[in-house]
Amino acid sequence: MPETIHIPGTINIIEPTLMSETGHCYSFLTSLCNVSKEMPLCLWVNRNADVAFTRRNVQVKRYFYSKIRRFQCYGLYKKLLAAQGKLFISTAGITDLILLNWASRGKISRGKVYLYFHWLNTSDKKLAYLRKFALKQPNIMILGPTPSVVNTFQEAGFENARIVPYPISGQTQHNKVEHSDFTGLLYAGAARQDKGISEVVDLVEYMSKLGIQIPFRLQNSPDYRGKYDAITKAEIQRLEKIPYPYLRLFPETLKPDKYANLFVGAICIQLYSAGVFSDRISGVTLDALSAGSPIVTTAETWIARMVQRFNAGIIIDSTEPEKTLSAIQEIIAEYPRYSKNAYTAGLILKQENSAEFLFNTLVE
Repeated sequence: MPETIHIPGTINIIEPTLMSETGHCYSFLTSLCNVSKEMPLCLWVNRNADVAFTRRNVQVKRYFYSKIRRFQCYGLYKKLLAAQGKLFISTAGITDLILLNWASRGKISRGKVYLYFHWLNTSDKKLAYLRKFALKQPNIMILGPTPSVVNTFQEAGFENARIVPYPISGQTQHNKVEHSDFTGLLYAGAARQDKGISEVVDLVEYMSKLGIQIPFRLQNSPDYRGKYDAITKAEIQRLEKIPYPYLRLFPETLKPDKYANLFVGAICIQLYSAGVFSDRISGVTLDALSAGSPIVTTAETWIARMVQRFNAGIIIDSTEPEKTLSAIQEIIAEYPRYSKNAYTAGLILKQENSAEFLFNTLVE
């Protein structure tokens, strides 16, 4: 484990979309806060955020209104760039680069601003802008969890771009070496199209028609804005009409301990879009493995690479319910072995993805 570094000053962490204790935002920031020691952290979050950070060195500022958060970001960046302390944009996008460039009065000094890009959808227009920005602001520090993200910035001319592991939360790391008793299936996190909610509803419908009696815990909570898109809303309504008595829905945001308990003894169903998640890290995957929960997932995703690396589940090449159910039944037949492999994966990834790496980068 890397040694923690201490320097004076405050790190201002900008996360306008943080609304609750569900999703990657809260897990990401909690992991960072837990290793921050006495370093002052100031979290700038949504005005209506229902979150708690109990460490004494962490201050929470409920600041952003969803509809005008971009305008607020510009004003806040301008204010913080002129003040002491650092800026860390924990879920960054190209818009943040644009706003930072507008808000600055010249070149931003080295060690002042850090942006963490979880993923990056590229286009010729975006790449052209990145090349121009790299010339104007060479001291900006770009961080990302995978080579594909960081390489894009390096090729655009960013000298200060590096891979920093996505910090894994320790909340779901249970003390048992394995969970030998299978308790049911699990779909965790917000219900979204790119996270396979339609395919999961198809699976439930298929199991109902076959008379399958496997418990299914399904977290059908909305996105961070508390909303569903039109297609997802229709799928949730379809789900609620399926006569499957072994289905338990969790439409609300769960506290960390209740969320963690969902994974115990479960098989985690992650039928995520390969196009969207080919190189995007999933916090649900990290949570599942940490809890010893094997995974059924789609091929050509980062999730699939983790499953294959540790033999911690089954990878399917298509999301037809027949194939998904077959993979589920294969895992159930050898659940103790798959669960043990998943738990071992969680232990290894917890070390490889320690939040210490991110924290030390911010304070070096």
